[in-house]
Amino acid sequence: MKKVLKIIGIVLGLIIVLAALLILTLTLTEYKPAEREKAAVQAGSDTRTVAPGAELTVLGWNVGYGALGDNADFFMDGGSMVQTADRERVAANLSGIRQVIAEEQPDLCFLQEVDLDSDRSWHIDETGELRQAMPGAASVFASNYKVLYVPYPLPPIGHVDSGLLTLSGLTVESAERFQLPCPFSWPVRLGQLKRCLLVSRIPLEGTDRELVAVNFHLEAYDDGSGKAAQTKALADFLRAEADKGNYVIAGGDFNQVIAGADPAYLTAKPGLWVPGVLEEDAFGEGLTPLMPENGPTCRSLDKPLAGADQSSFQFYLIDGFIVSANVRVESLERLDKGFVCSDHNPVRMTFTLRP
Repeated sequence: MKKVLKIIGIVLGLIIVLAALLILTLTLTEYKPAEREKAAVQAGSDTRTVAPGAELTVLGWNVGYGALGDNADFFMDGGSMVQTADRERVAANLSGIRQVIAEEQPDLCFLQEVDLDSDRSWHIDETGELRQAMPGAASVFASNYKVLYVPYPLPPIGHVDSGLLTLSGLTVESAERFQLPCPFSWPVRLGQLKRCLLVSRIPLEGTDRELVAVNFHLEAYDDGSGKAAQTKALADFLRAEADKGNYVIAGGDFNQVIAGADPAYLTAKPGLWVPGVLEEDAFGEGLTPLMPENGPTCRSLDKPLAGADQSSFQFYLIDGFIVSANVRVESLERLDKGFVCSDHNPVRMTFTLRP
């Protein structure tokens, strides 16, 4: 008995030591971006400048790192999968996403959950894959999830390097990454996203005002305090830019539904992920949050969608845009792509820069 207890003690001791070493390694390698950093602009070979009065289009899409297609569920949303797609399925999803973007050819494209080098997407450089959808466009990338090794669950998520990608058919003069508040404390913080704003500044002909294009992806799995803090930081930034007279277009995944939306989106089926609620005046006077009215932009990931009864799913309306008062919205719609390539549908907006 003493020998058995000794072996058990040795095994437990090794587990504790290995866990401590892992936490130490993750602490030493933790991604700690500055509050404000320059983002590299990959200049396009076929970009253009526009002037106030121009009508433009923007497409926003959380692409689910190419691995959350209609075959997938996800352990954080009531499902069981961690590795949700093989290499071939990731490639097929990316191909489908590229095709949609290429067909739409927006002036601006805000993409979220784009992997650069992650175990979950077979280390495919998705930024390179998705840039092919708009050949000649400028592009900017900012990391928001960069962890040497995420050790949970079993099997673990593993290495992650992911972020936001903005594609622009308009000339981008400069870009910056703005860090958003992180609601998690050490050591939980070590495996979490470091969410940010990706800001691209686009000069306009005949004026010193700019078109400020902001790509974002707000907190998902928090107690609500993270969403609130990040929404306030986003609002403060946009308000400061609007007060300068700049044209402001922000777009992405709010992980919140606007309070005045269809009641079907304001509640969730029991046991499923519940979005936050965004007050219509959350951004203050002169800044308007907008989401499409022609259908949901996201589906629940508690089970695969392909071949299932869709009435058993929760559908969400959590993706959209924010515009300043000098931007006139001409149209706004979600594009129904059946959640085949991602658990989100893309959202398209046409807008005019008021002269």
